[in-house]
Amino acid sequence: MLKENRIKPQLNIFREIISPCSTSPVTGFFRDSCCNTDASDVGSHTVCAEMTKEFLSYSKSKGNDLSTPRPEFGFEGLKPGNSWCLCASRWLQAEKDGYAPMVFGHCTNYIALSVIPKNILQKYLITVN
Repeated sequence: MLKENRIKPQLNIFREIISPCSTSPVTGFFRDSCCNTDASDVGSHTVCAEMTKEFLSYSKSKGNDLSTPRPEFGFEGLKPGNSWCLCASRWLQAEKDGYAPMVFGHCTNYIALSVIPKNILQKYLITVN
């Protein structure tokens, strides 16, 4: 079941209207293709990242298996190359451990900067989505 998104358009890390992260697979806390957030999103799914084999294995080892299909939830599982809205704290943890995936800045919510220092996030920016 999709969460209904009743929030106003949000901004990316460049303070522009956020761009969609992925429509295939559909991502975002609200499953609206964007890394939009609100107070109900306790994980802050605000970082639009390009999945890698290394990150997916790392995430699975930390208890968040993003690669295994879960048809009961309409989730096909992520593959390297997919874009996905990650929790800002998990992305930062992966960065500290050497597994952070690259990030699409135009699709990453500015709220992520309340968790991730801007100078660190900038090292991982992909300029074209």
